[in-house]
Amino acid sequence: MKLHYREYGTYTGQRPTLIFLHGLLGSSSNWHSVARRLEAEYHIIVPDLRNHGSSPHSPRMNYPLMSRDLTELIDEHGLDSVLLIGHSMGGKLAMWLALEQPERVQALVVVDIAPVTYPDRFTPILTALQGIDLARLQSRAEADRQLRAQLEDSGLRQYLLQSLARREKGWSWRVNLKVLVRELDGILGFTMTAAGRAYLGPTLFIYGTDSDYVTAEGRPSILQRFPYARLRAVSGAGHWVYSEQPEAFLSALCHFLDGRRTQE
Repeated sequence: MKLHYREYGTYTGQRPTLIFLHGLLGSSSNWHSVARRLEAEYHIIVPDLRNHGSSPHSPRMNYPLMSRDLTELIDEHGLDSVLLIGHSMGGKLAMWLALEQPERVQALVVVDIAPVTYPDRFTPILTALQGIDLARLQSRAEADRQLRAQLEDSGLRQYLLQSLARREKGWSWRVNLKVLVRELDGILGFTMTAAGRAYLGPTLFIYGTDSDYVTAEGRPSILQRFPYARLRAVSGAGHWVYSEQPEAFLSALCHFLDGRRTQE
């Protein structure tokens, strides 16, 4: 599948390529501010994953297929390998590719997610989104009011509403809600095709201290599959670390990236 993507900076042999991957119900726009901060020093590609943003919709959605999409994107740019940075679902995708095709991943940054199966927190969100009557919707503000009855978190609502688009024939979602509902169990899970496989490249896990996605219980799974991983906590951040504490997130990320460039 040919993914839609945003590109920042320019490629040279001295400028590593970073690929940023968004989370479930997100899009490439989520990483715009971070990419703009880094584009002077790096070549950056930020795709919309399948069934999200401006990328094609598909009746299937799982990590093997998304991994194939990602390798096709890497090949499209004539690259042998890249440095992957993924948040939430995008972090799981980055881990999957690193474990399945480590030669394509120079280094790995995983943001507030672990290689474990998570409880379902998304069905109420997906149900709320499906409950909006798009045919009668007049404005984005009205959509926010409808969501407020089921989703109290205003930050979450604004994140979700980034995927609401107004077109000539009315409002529509940029995300394929029907497929995401059907494929949700696989997205929340993390089952590898090869038991015991590990990624031995440089790896950084960045997580928020106010989030419960990366816990002490999940760390053995991290270190089993990523034995050289370093874990960096960002104080005062929840699940959306990069938007809630952008300076601290960038500091952790740049320290890791600078270390990679020094070694090279």
